[in-house]
Parts: sequence; C-alpha cells; structure tokens
Amino acid sequence: MKKLLIIIVSLAIVIIGIWLVWGRHKTYNEVPKQQPLKVDKHSTEFNQSLGAVITSYLSLKEAFVNADTVKIKEQGEKMIVALDSIKLDELKKDTSGIFQSAHLIIEDIKTNANAILKENNITEMRQDFRMVSENLFPLLKTINYEGIKLYWQNCPMAFGEGKDASWLSNTEEIINPYLGKNHPEYKSSMLHCGEIKDTIN
Repeated sequence: MKKLLIIIVSLAIVIIGIWLVWGRHKTYNEVPKQQPLKVDKHSTEFNQSLGAVITSYLSLKEAFVNADTVKIKEQGEKMIVALDSIKLDELKKDTSGIFQSAHLIIEDIKTNANAILKENNITEMRQDFRMVSENLFPLLKTINYEGIKLYWQNCPMAFGEGKDASWLSNTEEIINPYLGKNHPEYKSSMLHCGEIKDTIN
C-alpha cells in the first residue's frame, strides 16, 4: 500500500511539473514580443536645425535640375544661413570627437556653397554642388542624422564619360541635378540617369 501511495504521489508531482513547464512555455510563446522604441539621440531643436539644412539643400538640388541660376544662388544663400544655425554645441557633450569632425565638415560645405554664389557658369556651379553633396553625406552619417529618409544617388557620367557625381534626394526616383532638364547637349533625355547607392535613416 505504501509503495502504491509513493508511486501515485511521484506520478502526480511529475504530471504537475510537466504541466507547469508546458504552461509557462506556451504563455511565453503566445505573448507578442514588444518592439524596442526608437529613441532619438538628439534634441528636437537640433533635429529641426538640421532639417532646415536638408530642406534648403533639396531646394538647391531642384534649382540645379531646372538649371535656374537665380534660384540656385537664392537657395545657396539659404543653405549657408541654415548651416550657421545648426545647434552644433549639443554635440560637445560627445567625447568621441564628433563635434570637431562635424564642425570641420560644415566649414567645407559652407566654402563650396559660397563658391556657388560667386560662379556664373552652371557647369562650375554644379562642380561646387557636387562637393557640397560629397561633404553633406558624411556629415549626416557622422552625427547620426534622425530626419526624413534620404537616398544617396549617383550618375556615372554627370560631367562626361567616366566623370561621376552624387547627390542626396528625398525620393527613390532619380532626378539628376547635374544633367537636369535643360542640358545643352542632352536636353532632358538624361534627367533620370543614375542609381541609388545608399540610404540614410
């Protein structure tokens, strides 16, 4: 009788143990995993000031698409003002040298943006725009840009065969600011020449 009681108790303990383990496993698997919340690294003010730079850059790019030299200079001036307004001091709390790197890149962008204002030849302006773009892209990577999604696009023949140039766009569609709508040789036939090379955010 004792043996039977011990067997029954042992069997009951095993059954209860299996039920508890199975029940917990099932409950754990049935609960949907929560996605981690996206936490911005920068303040709203910083992101807004950088957003103003992107807005002016995209307007500048559009002016190049249309080969509108008056608009190019207007948007170039706006971009310089926006660059001067970036809340860069916020990056000083970072100990990895991001502030110094960002400051130097911004100065390079401003130098090339100012060069656009001094030029009258659209091809030379586009060369300066190429350098603005080539500096803006790494700036956004360096400071962990948190704005709208941007596409890094490239045309392999922006300045002739084998002479490529890149630019940033807020759309996947290729609208080439180097060959544009009114190119002296290609007219608008090369407006969509290019491809996406990278994305930001």
